[in-house]
Amino acid sequence: MWTLIQIEVFKIFRKPRTYIAFAAVLAIVLLIQTAIYVDGRKYLEFVMKDISERFDIGGNPVNGYFVCFIILQTLLIHVPLLVALIAADMIAGEANMGTLRLLLTKPVSRTELLFSKFFATSVYVILLLLWIALLALLGSILLFGTDGMMNAKSYEVVLINENDLMWRYLLAFGFAAISLIAVAALGFLLSVFADNSIGPIVATMSIVIVLTILSTMDIPFFQEIKHFFFTSHMIGWKGFFDMKVDADGNALPGTIANSKAILKSAGILVLHIVGFVGIAIGIFNRKDILS
Repeated sequence: MWTLIQIEVFKIFRKPRTYIAFAAVLAIVLLIQTAIYVDGRKYLEFVMKDISERFDIGGNPVNGYFVCFIILQTLLIHVPLLVALIAADMIAGEANMGTLRLLLTKPVSRTELLFSKFFATSVYVILLLLWIALLALLGSILLFGTDGMMNAKSYEVVLINENDLMWRYLLAFGFAAISLIAVAALGFLLSVFADNSIGPIVATMSIVIVLTILSTMDIPFFQEIKHFFFTSHMIGWKGFFDMKVDADGNALPGTIANSKAILKSAGILVLHIVGFVGIAIGIFNRKDILS
């Protein structure tokens, strides 16, 4: 199995389209960092306009942690579309090139073949996230320095101490990995149905976009079911930056306000991953391979 995974990872990174995602991430991160570097203080004043008149914002509010948070809010909305470029091509791409039947002549079961392709896709997702972490977190720290981070909400602003941030980012990136692997699993499932990768790629992107829109709308009918959409839980990484408060309203360092909700979201995402991959394997094992 390990050898199969290595082969599939090699095949992924042999394709030029794989590097589109890495180049796109680099361009977006550099663009945001440049914009904040040039005019970051005005952006912060806009975000904090309701409290800046009453409180003195000291220290270095526009620091690497703050910039990384802004980048993640922007970037993790678009990265699922980049993941779809690879995940939805894993099976359909082989069928399109006429190599799928050849693969099935090898002494490897269909289930092992699909598992190796899915694990290779997951490796791609993790490497893409590590690239994001390198640019957005470490790059921003080197460019802007470090200090406490202000987490602005509609009803409050919480200051998180510098020594209380790195572990939150590590957990946030871990949660983001689960979210993106769920998108990869969806693309992987749709890839089983097609002999050309364009259809599954477009379908995956469309489903993610439509479900994301429905997740944010207050339509009465969807209020009851949108909690079952995996897209409704993909922003759960933000929960790691919410802290518990004491009786006096003071934030408690080292705490997470609603860890149960985060675990529930992670569990729902994992169930989607298992469901998508399981259905893909079940369909592929019964499918007549003609290409």
